[in-house]
Amino acid sequence: MSFDLPRNVILPVDAVDVRLVASPHPFERDNQTAIAENWRREMEMKPALYDGTVVLLSALSYRDSRLIGRCHAVKYSTFMLWRKNRELSGAEHAYAHAVLVAGDNALVAIRMGSHTVNAGRVYFAAGSFEPIDFRDGVVDIDFNMIREVGEETGIDLSGAARGQRYYTLSTSSGTVIFRRYHVPEPAEELARRISAFVATEAEPEIESPVIIRNATDLPVGLMGHMKPLIEWHFANELV
Repeated sequence: MSFDLPRNVILPVDAVDVRLVASPHPFERDNQTAIAENWRREMEMKPALYDGTVVLLSALSYRDSRLIGRCHAVKYSTFMLWRKNRELSGAEHAYAHAVLVAGDNALVAIRMGSHTVNAGRVYFAAGSFEPIDFRDGVVDIDFNMIREVGEETGIDLSGAARGQRYYTLSTSSGTVIFRRYHVPEPAEELARRISAFVATEAEPEIESPVIIRNATDLPVGLMGHMKPLIEWHFANELV
């Protein structure tokens, strides 16, 4: 198992070649009893959790501005145990962020709902890669971004202007692949639309939108990987 990429630095990415393979992830294969017991405890605390399917990496590297990796479909219960054993698991997590840039250059993030694993935490609308996000075995980053933003906020980014390239930030907690999506409406209007969408949902994933207007405008509950992304956005011109 190989993880070979610089940590804690934002890097440009011209292509993402992360492939889904059919074999079981060794972490899931070797920890069935522990996974079941941990899931039982998690469900006692948050009964609304759903044991769906996500993916975990068994390899990821950065070469010539490309991300190359291998991942396996696992149950969400496996992912939950992995979160508690990151350094010893032989697995890592990658996910994507559509950095939602409003017409006034403010960023629009979300605060997660109280029934979710990341209750109260603030980040750009996102979710783990799922098998549906792969095309011919290769992850479709933009499909994942557009799908997750639509499901969580009701905002359709399929026609939005996109940044020219991806970027990535890898830390000990995971690797985020991100790209700016530009929409013409000001941040307040986007926040209004998101709040209206959330109000129609029986069990919304998010609690509310969060507007970020500058690099020092950091909300309570901000996820650790978000600060470098916010600083990067406000330090770099929109392209």
